[in-house]
Amino acid sequence: MADLLLGQVLRYAGDPFTTPDAARPITHGAVLVDAGRIADVGEADDLRARHPRARVHDHGSRLISAGFIDAHVHYPQTAIIASWGKRLIDWLNSYTFPEEMRFADPAYANDIADRYLDLVLARGTTTVCSYATIHPTSVDAIFAAARARGMRVFAGKTCMDRNAPEGLRDTTQSAYDDSKRLLQKWHGLDRLSYVITPRFSPTSTPEQLAALGALWREYPDCLMQTHLSEQTDEIAWVHDLFPQSRDYLDTYEAQGLLREGAVYGHAIHLTERERARLIEAGASLVHCPTSNTFIGSGLFDMSLAQSLRVGLATDTGGGSNFSMLRTMAAAYEVAQLRGQSLHPSQLWWLATQGSARALHAEGKIGNIAVGMEADLVVIDLASTPAIEQATRRATDLWQAVFPTIMMGDDRAVAEVWVGGRPLPVTQPRAEV
Repeated sequence: MADLLLGQVLRYAGDPFTTPDAARPITHGAVLVDAGRIADVGEADDLRARHPRARVHDHGSRLISAGFIDAHVHYPQTAIIASWGKRLIDWLNSYTFPEEMRFADPAYANDIADRYLDLVLARGTTTVCSYATIHPTSVDAIFAAARARGMRVFAGKTCMDRNAPEGLRDTTQSAYDDSKRLLQKWHGLDRLSYVITPRFSPTSTPEQLAALGALWREYPDCLMQTHLSEQTDEIAWVHDLFPQSRDYLDTYEAQGLLREGAVYGHAIHLTERERARLIEAGASLVHCPTSNTFIGSGLFDMSLAQSLRVGLATDTGGGSNFSMLRTMAAAYEVAQLRGQSLHPSQLWWLATQGSARALHAEGKIGNIAVGMEADLVVIDLASTPAIEQATRRATDLWQAVFPTIMMGDDRAVAEVWVGGRPLPVTQPRAEV
C-alpha cells in the first residue's frame, strides 16, 4: 500500500543561488510514497482524491522535506567529537589518529558505525559521505550498517602512507589494492557508493596519490574525496612537502585527482588559480562551517556557490555537532562574517539538493520530485517554546523555518523516512 504524507511540502525547481525563486513550497501539500520512491506530489486535496486508498500520515503544519545530506564526515571520529583541541595538526595527533587506531578491531568499528548512523538519523540526516580509516574493516562496518538501514551512503578507505603513526600507514600498493577490492565489493550494491579517499596531500606521497589517480581512471563513475586548503599552516606544510607544485590543488591535479566527481572538503584559502581550475574542472566543494570555526580554520567564501557545486557538512568529529540544522546555522553565521547574507531557502538547499549535487546524486536524492528516492524528514517548526513563539509571528514559510534553522535540534525531527520506509527516531543509548 502506498503512503500519503500531508503537511507543508518544500521542494526546489532550481538552485536558489542562481535562481532566487527556485524554492516551490506547498502550504497544504502532500507527498505520495510508493515502492521506495516519490510517486506523486502536489496539493493535499488533489492527492487525496487521486489516491483514496493510500495510507495517510497527517503532519498538519509540519514541514516535509528531502532528508538532509551530510557531504563530508569522518564517522570513525564519532566518539571524539567536541574534544578540546588547538589547530588541525595538533587535533589529528592528539585525538584523531589514536582513535582511528581502534578501528583495526571489527567489533569496535561495527559499534561506532551503528552508533553514528543512529545519531544522524535521529537528526534527520538520511545520507552521508564518509571517510573511514586505513582499515578495510572500517569500510565494511559503515557499509554494512548503512545497508541494514536501507540508507544511501558514500564512503571509502582513507589512504595514508606518511606523516601518520605506525599502524595508521598503508603503502602505495596496499592503498590501491585495498581500495580496489573494497570498491569491487561494495560499489553499486543496494544504495552504496564507494569513494576513492586519500586523506590529504600531507599524509600521502606523490606515488600514492598517483596510484589512486590511476584507480579513479579505472573506475570513473566513483567519486574521489579529500581535503583542500583547510588551514594556512597546513598549506605551508604542503608547500614544503611538494616544492614542485604550483599550489595545494596542483598536488592532486598532477596525479589525476582533479575532474568532475572530485569532492574537496573545506577549500577556504584558495588561490585565484585554484578557483579557476576548480571551476574549469567541474569539481565539488563542501563547506564545513562548524569544523572551520571549532578548529579555527577560517571562513568559507559562499560566493563560490555561484559557479561550483557546493555542499554542506558537519565534518564529524572536527565539527562540533551531528546536526545539519546546527550546520545550517553556522553557515549563516560564517557568511554574515564575510558580508554575505544567506536566505533560508539557500541554507536548506545546501543541506539537501546542494549536497546531493556535490555528490553527483541530485537525480536520486535531495529533493521532493516524482521518481526520486523517498528519503524524507518531517520537521516540527514549533519544537520548543523559544522556536514556537518565534514561528507564531511568521508571515511566510521562511520566517517560520528560520528559527528552526538557528535554534533547532533533534527535537525538531518528528519523522524520518529512508527508502520509502519510516524509521524510528531514537537516540543511541549511552555506554555505561
